[in-house]
Amino acid sequence: MKEDTLVEWREWGAAPFEEADRQGTPLLLSLSATWCTACDEMDEGAYADPKLAAHLTDGFVPVRVDVDRQPRVRERYNMGGFPSTVFAAPDGRILTGAGFMSSDALRGALDSVRRTWDAKGAEAGSVPRALQDPDPPAGEVTADIEAHFVEQVAAAFDEEFGGWGTDAKFPLPRTIEFAAKRDRDRATRTLEAVQTHLYDTYDGGFYRYATNRNWGGDVHREKLLDENAALLRAFATGYLYTGEESYRDTAEGAIEYLTTDLWTGEAFAGSQAGGDYFTLDPTEREAADAPVVDDTVYADRNGLTADALFRFGAYTDDADATRYAERAVEHVLDTLVEDGEVTHFDAPESEAGLLLDQARVLSGLTAGVQATGQYLDAARAVANRSLELQAEDGAFLDGPAEGPGMLDRPLRPLDTNVELADALLDLAALTGDDRYRAAATDALAAFAGAYDRMGAQVAAYGAACARAVYDPLVVETPPAGSRLHRAAWRVADHEKVVVPGDRETAVVVRGGERSAPADSPEELMERAADASPVEDA
Repeated sequence: MKEDTLVEWREWGAAPFEEADRQGTPLLLSLSATWCTACDEMDEGAYADPKLAAHLTDGFVPVRVDVDRQPRVRERYNMGGFPSTVFAAPDGRILTGAGFMSSDALRGALDSVRRTWDAKGAEAGSVPRALQDPDPPAGEVTADIEAHFVEQVAAAFDEEFGGWGTDAKFPLPRTIEFAAKRDRDRATRTLEAVQTHLYDTYDGGFYRYATNRNWGGDVHREKLLDENAALLRAFATGYLYTGEESYRDTAEGAIEYLTTDLWTGEAFAGSQAGGDYFTLDPTEREAADAPVVDDTVYADRNGLTADALFRFGAYTDDADATRYAERAVEHVLDTLVEDGEVTHFDAPESEAGLLLDQARVLSGLTAGVQATGQYLDAARAVANRSLELQAEDGAFLDGPAEGPGMLDRPLRPLDTNVELADALLDLAALTGDDRYRAAATDALAAFAGAYDRMGAQVAAYGAACARAVYDPLVVETPPAGSRLHRAAWRVADHEKVVVPGDRETAVVVRGGERSAPADSPEELMERAADASPVEDA
C-alpha cells in the first residue's frame, strides 16, 4: 500500500468525520491493504492523477484505512474486496461504493456523489442490512444442523474440479475440515486441488484463491498469515485422518514459509504481498526482489497460527512446530494481552477487546493447553474477558459499540462466533467449567433459526453445533509429552479435546460416559473407537 499518492489522506478516527461535519462534505474512505496489488495499482493510477487528487481534496474528506489494522471498519465498509472505494456521510452512513476504480471511473463517481450530496445531503446515506437489524435468527441447537451441512457439502461440491462453488474457487479450509470427518472423499479431493493450484512449491505457503472454477486463470497470489494458518491446519487434519504423506509434506512446506519469510524473530508477520514474482521460475526468483512483507504482529493471526502449529506438532511429534507456536503465544501474551483483554497489534491507535482477537488467541491458548499442559490460566482470563462481549440474545458482538463512522452499531459475525464457541467448548472440557459450554451453546443457538439457509461455506457452524449437541470426544491423559498423551492426539477425530493431567492411565469421555482406563496406546485407540456420540437429554 503506497503512501506517496497526491491525495492528502487522513487517518481513520473521529477527526475526519468531525471535519466532514464542520465542512458539510462527504468522506471518501479508501480501504486498502499492504498485500493488495490492486490497491497499489489504484494508488499509481487514479490517486496519482493531479486533477483528481485536487478535486478529491477540495470536495471530500479523504480517509485511508488499513483493513488489517482496522478489522471492524473492514467489516462495515467492505465493497466485496480491496481496494474498496466508499463514499460516506459525516454520520458514517454509506452514500455509495465500489471496488477498484480507474481514473475515469473515479472522476465520474466524484461528480455523481457530489450531485447527490448537493441534492439530498446526509439523507442520501444508508446503513447496511446487517447493521439495521442486529437480532440474529435464534433457534435450538440440534443434530439436524450437522445433517444439513453434510447435505450442503455434498450438494455444492464441484465433482469435476473439486472444491465448492461454480465461479471463483476459495479453499474454504474449515469446510475441508468438516468434510474430513464426514465426507472424506470430497475433503481429500479439495486438498489435492489446493495442493496443485494454490500451494507455492518453491517458497512454500498458500496463495489466496483462484478466479476460475477450475482453479486456474487469475490466481490471487497474496499470502496472508491467517489464511495460511487455516490451510496448514486443514492439511494437518487431512494427514491425521488419512496418513497421506503428501499432506504432511505440504503442511511442512507451509511451516517452513511461516517460520522464515513471515517470522519476525518474535512472532509471525501479518502478510506478504502478491504479484508477478510468484509466477517466476526458481532461478528468476533468486534474482528478483520478493514482495513486501507486512511485519505487523496481529494478535488474531498469531493465535490462529499457534493453534495450527500446536496441532501439527502434536499429530507428528514435530518439536520445532510446537516451539514456534509457544514463542508466538508467549510474545502475544507479553505484549498484547492484559487481564484477558487482547489488543489487536502493538501500537497506541490499536483497538482492544475485539471479538476476532479474543476468539483466535483463545483458540491458540486452548490448543497450547492440550499440546503442552501450559497456558490454562491465560486461557481462562481471555475467555472471561470474551464473555463480556456476549449480548442478551446469546451472540457475541464484534467489539464495543463505540467509535467513529458506524462502529457504534454492533455486528454479530457468524464465523467469529463459531470460532469463539469452539474455543469455549474446548475450555469447558479442559476445566470442567460449564459456564463456557453454556456460553458457547447460547452463541450457536443465536443463529440456529437460519441454519437451513446456510451453505457449505459456513460448514464450521455445523461442526460446532455437533460438538455442542453431543459433547466433543475428550481424552484425559497423563502429563503432556507422555506416551499416552502423544497417542491421544493421533485419535482420528480432529474435533476431540485432549486433557493432559496428573494421571497414570488414559480415559475416554463422551457425553458423560467414561471408558475403562487405557494403559497403552493400543488400548486407548480401542476405547476411542468404542466411544459413540451421545445426544444430550
